[in-house]
Amino acid sequence: MQLLIVDDEAHVVDRLATTIGWDRIGITQVYRAYSGYEALELLRQMAVDIVITDIQMPGMTGLDLIARIRRDWSKTKCVLLSGYSDFQYAKEAIQNQVEDYLLKPVKEQELLDTVSRLQEKLYGEWEHVLSVRNLTRTLSENLPLLKGNLLLELLQGAVWNEEALQEKMATLALPDLYGQSCFLMLVRLEDTFVDYDFRSRSLIEYAIGNMAEELFGGKFRLWHAKDAHDYLIFLASADERIEPGQRAGLFEQTASQLQAAVKSFLKGSISVVVSEPGLFPGDVPDRYDGCVSAARKRVGNEQGLFLRASGEAAAVEVESIRCLYEPPTLLHLLEAGRWDAMEEKLERVFDELKSKSSHPHSQEHLLEVYFAVSSAFSYISHKNGQPLSDLIGEDYGKLADGIPFRSVAHLREWSLRVLRRLMEDMDREMKDSRSELIRAIHQFIDDNLAQDVTLQSIADHVHMHPVYISKIYKLETGCNISDYIQQLRMEKAVYLLANSQEKTYEIAAKVGYQRPHSFNYAFKKHHGVTPQMYRDQQKKGAICP
Repeated sequence: MQLLIVDDEAHVVDRLATTIGWDRIGITQVYRAYSGYEALELLRQMAVDIVITDIQMPGMTGLDLIARIRRDWSKTKCVLLSGYSDFQYAKEAIQNQVEDYLLKPVKEQELLDTVSRLQEKLYGEWEHVLSVRNLTRTLSENLPLLKGNLLLELLQGAVWNEEALQEKMATLALPDLYGQSCFLMLVRLEDTFVDYDFRSRSLIEYAIGNMAEELFGGKFRLWHAKDAHDYLIFLASADERIEPGQRAGLFEQTASQLQAAVKSFLKGSISVVVSEPGLFPGDVPDRYDGCVSAARKRVGNEQGLFLRASGEAAAVEVESIRCLYEPPTLLHLLEAGRWDAMEEKLERVFDELKSKSSHPHSQEHLLEVYFAVSSAFSYISHKNGQPLSDLIGEDYGKLADGIPFRSVAHLREWSLRVLRRLMEDMDREMKDSRSELIRAIHQFIDDNLAQDVTLQSIADHVHMHPVYISKIYKLETGCNISDYIQQLRMEKAVYLLANSQEKTYEIAAKVGYQRPHSFNYAFKKHHGVTPQMYRDQQKKGAICP
């Protein structure tokens, strides 16, 4: 969890942030703000769980800050820390749902106990949010969208493990259709509806879905979605009580009734394309492609037609390499950096390509894959700001010359080799950029140790989000930035105490403490003795520098 300490007295903030063992109770990050306005800016950028704030601050009081937090970050817990024990403040604090009211000077254990209690309260609240009952209700509310997204994946040919797909369909309250005969119906809204605004068109689409459920209900189970072409797609499975030989005719008859009902009651026309039956899920992509192809070739610009997509696939002389276009696409996998999944997809593409090697147009299939793969590689390389030629070296010659590969084996070997080079280069670039980021952070801290070095000031210097640099720093070094700052301050303080004649208050200022008291407290917390005692022991030879 993450904590924010707010006080206009910088030494109070610094002491509480750096000298208390927050990590012992699971606080992973402590942020600091020296005004209510600065606190609000941090809250807009960070996921802060608990805020400890002073009351009396210029410009925006702690009570004002808490009121804003209650409004904009209702999950964040707030604690007031003040030297004022006035009842009026406590009364206002209660009204603003403050979790606790602590008086300065607060003891470390009291503060840790308060924050621990709030952590337990937060965990309890999130357990309630994530309870089975709440999640079930949320799932129920989003079922139509989730069902539609799954159907779109199947229409586009997404490959699913049978058990996983059955489990997901059961979770979404969909019937088990594996191996069952299904039909597809494509509905295209015509000109009457095209000019509607978004809200009106959405209502019409919703109304058509309801009409379809009403007309097909009792005879067919419907599952529908809206595809990328703005077609409404309905997958229908017949009730087991209907004789198999009657299902196709009944499906077309009911689809025709839907078309007529839309004309009569919604005062507009739709074109309807119905498919021949096919087995779920394997035949679904082909039936969908057949319907879309029929809408494109046989409906065209005509309005209000009704037809059956029959023999569309048979009329196609050259089929595409279907696996190449199944989601997730090559581009999506490369953009997400899913290298293993990308390699698996390429293997499936080449397996399908090999299965078509005896096809009269096998060379065109080879070109299709070649252009798709090389285009994806070029895209991701250019998106990362690098010429592909620099990444793949001599392999770029084959692209520049436009010479297609003559065999599936050669294209496969080339594609996988280029993929590995892309992966190695991006991994190397990521590691280099992270190393450079750590160096820049360390340099900034070293140069500004005497100043108020905060996570926000570091983030501003490297032009990155504070959350990002905080997480990357922890991943790369194993510690928090605040730990490094504190360690560096203590090391520099030890060196100056042992090797200079400067006063302790001068050393305190040099290592970033505005008040000697805070420096003394932090030094004793870290070394077990005060700075002056350390220096005295050095002179006596009791401690080696």
